[in-house]
Amino acid sequence: MSEPTGKSRIRQAIEFISSLISLSYSIKVFPVKWQSIRTKLEELLSSLSAIENCDSTKSFPPLCNSLQAITVTLKNCHELSGHCVEYSYSGKLLMQSDLDIVSRKLDNHIKGISEIYSLGLLTQSYAIIVPRPSLGATRDDVKFYIRDLLSRLKIGSLEMKKQALIALNEVIQEDDTRYVKVAIEIDGFVARLVNFLDLQEGNLQEEASKALSVIAGFQSFRGGLINAGIIAPLIRVLECGNCLSKEYAATCLMKVTENSDNAWSVSAHGGVTVLLKICEEVEGNSLVGSVCGVLKNLVGVEEIKRFMIEERVVGVFIKLVRSKDEVTQISSIDFLQTMASGDESTRQMIMKEGGIRALARVLDPKSSSSSKSREMALRGIVRLCFSSVNSVNILLIHGFMDHILYFLRHGDGSLQELALKAAFWLCGTSDEAKKLMGDGGFMPELVKLLDSKSFEVREMAAETLSSMVIVPRNQKRFVQNDQNVGLLMQMLDPQLENFGNKKLLLSILMSLTSCNSARKKIANSGYLINIEKLAEAEVSDAKKIVRKLSSNRFRNILNGIWHS
Repeated sequence: MSEPTGKSRIRQAIEFISSLISLSYSIKVFPVKWQSIRTKLEELLSSLSAIENCDSTKSFPPLCNSLQAITVTLKNCHELSGHCVEYSYSGKLLMQSDLDIVSRKLDNHIKGISEIYSLGLLTQSYAIIVPRPSLGATRDDVKFYIRDLLSRLKIGSLEMKKQALIALNEVIQEDDTRYVKVAIEIDGFVARLVNFLDLQEGNLQEEASKALSVIAGFQSFRGGLINAGIIAPLIRVLECGNCLSKEYAATCLMKVTENSDNAWSVSAHGGVTVLLKICEEVEGNSLVGSVCGVLKNLVGVEEIKRFMIEERVVGVFIKLVRSKDEVTQISSIDFLQTMASGDESTRQMIMKEGGIRALARVLDPKSSSSSKSREMALRGIVRLCFSSVNSVNILLIHGFMDHILYFLRHGDGSLQELALKAAFWLCGTSDEAKKLMGDGGFMPELVKLLDSKSFEVREMAAETLSSMVIVPRNQKRFVQNDQNVGLLMQMLDPQLENFGNKKLLLSILMSLTSCNSARKKIANSGYLINIEKLAEAEVSDAKKIVRKLSSNRFRNILNGIWHS
């Protein structure tokens, strides 16, 4: 290493370090100490590689001194490695002491180069110092590239740090599994990213939070993020960061709090208050969706849930349900459902503060809500009101019955199916509800759905009808439409083996036989033969219907004789 000046001296140092790293792998003694030395050599190598691609004219007075000291340390390290390879050292304790001295010197060299950067004497020539590895690159190439990024994150100028973070986000977007796994294994890498969460200059916070949100997507790496102390900085980003930084931070926090053990850490750093404040102040923003996701994870801890309730979380989220933004509506409804699950007092509080009314408004066909929001509102209504007569009355006051009837008629796909489930649920709440549904025009729509392509839809429509026609008033209303009875009996054709649930259809007809006008239409139908065939096949309900019709016919004959 005899070159007096210039980048050739840096190149010689780089080559010397590379040779030492290779040699260190053949050393079998003091493995822990040599692993530590090798890690520091790799970090020094990345730092010098970064310097090699910088315009360093101004820096050579202090840099030359550093290179001279580095060269001496490298020669000393090379000498010690030779002794360890050949087992030619005089004593273990003395060799361990010598290795510790070399290790400390390497730390000082790394720190010294960092100080040169901090003086602003080095300027970057190229945006990417080490070329990005190709798709087929070896793991060592990837590791070297990530180490180079770490060096720039440690000792680079503000612009160099920013470009390193941008480069990191580019590679993990292309191949997150490979690059994230290598980055996690490099000592200090995650901790450095976490440190950047408190730096708003040059978009460093935004780029760091973006990278960390990707890393948090890997469940096996979340423990490393927690150990690096990520919770508190993420909460500070949510308080003071720009919009994108906040979104990435919320996404990251949502992922790490899937483990309920981390919920306490969020609470301990005041995160619950910060998250609730965002929901109070921000509306129609994608940030609310991620924040709701975090709160949904936290609400599983009973003590945190009670704190939220004391902070008037129910009122905040009922207000968000009224938002015109789809993500906000869906997220807030989902959160309220989670809060009320298995908790009667919270469910009552949601009802008391107008939650049912807000959900009914989302469902209103006249509202501007999206189909997804309406689907979520329907699920929320059924889950919140399933066991309360009072809540059903509130729903009816706010037009719930009309809304679900509308979507039975005009809804597409899943929305129509959810409306059918809601009708089935409503029908099961009381006989009064069945009467109101019969008067409201539900039965013709349910009959149409008996012809649906979906088995589940046909099944539920038949179940709902079977429940409704138990009420005498609905029996009379059902047979007012001449086609209803005929369609039911047509569907009982024994040759239609896979069409509908014959047991439910027979149950409907069995209930209808309690009504005089219905019995006449069944007896006079051209499809009566279908029931007779089923009776001959020993189908129990079909036999009962035939017996009931025959018994009534016999009574009619006797009545005719008696009155003649």
